[in-house]
Amino acid sequence: MQIIRCSYEAHGAAIQQIFNFAITQTTALYEYQPRDQQRIAQWFAAKTQGNWPVIAAVDEQQQLLGFASYGPFRGYPANKYSVEHSVYVAPEHYGKGIATLLMRQLIELAQAQQLHVMVGAIDADNAASIALHEKLGFSHSGTLPQVAFKFGHWLDLAFYQLILPTPETPTER
Repeated sequence: MQIIRCSYEAHGAAIQQIFNFAITQTTALYEYQPRDQQRIAQWFAAKTQGNWPVIAAVDEQQQLLGFASYGPFRGYPANKYSVEHSVYVAPEHYGKGIATLLMRQLIELAQAQQLHVMVGAIDADNAASIALHEKLGFSHSGTLPQVAFKFGHWLDLAFYQLILPTPETPTER
């Protein structure tokens, strides 16, 4: 297995498939409708424009096993050193350590970009994602009760954050 950078052309369809499984079968994403090809293209374009990474774990045949990314946390200038990240694994590859590898790489990329805080917004019932984040040093920063309604019930959203030792010289510009 190796970690690679993704592009829409090479990986858009596989990422769309993983996103859509998460939307239709889990509470990992608080969306109701699967994402179409145009929405995936827009997602990639926003990542490219913001200089935000999209990485993936692939097997020996270059099959995408999971992916991870981050982007802005809130839209205010003073939040420029904080990002919200996500990591998704194809369901047939759950429990193989793929999310851990992806998250470790994402943390390294965030430090290289001189970021300071990584935020994960996790459905409070997602014990596997919470355990992953805690294992990687993220701390629970709070839970917002009943902020979403999906699959016939209210969902609580837990926030986990990792404070990084970067940036070396933060500025207000």
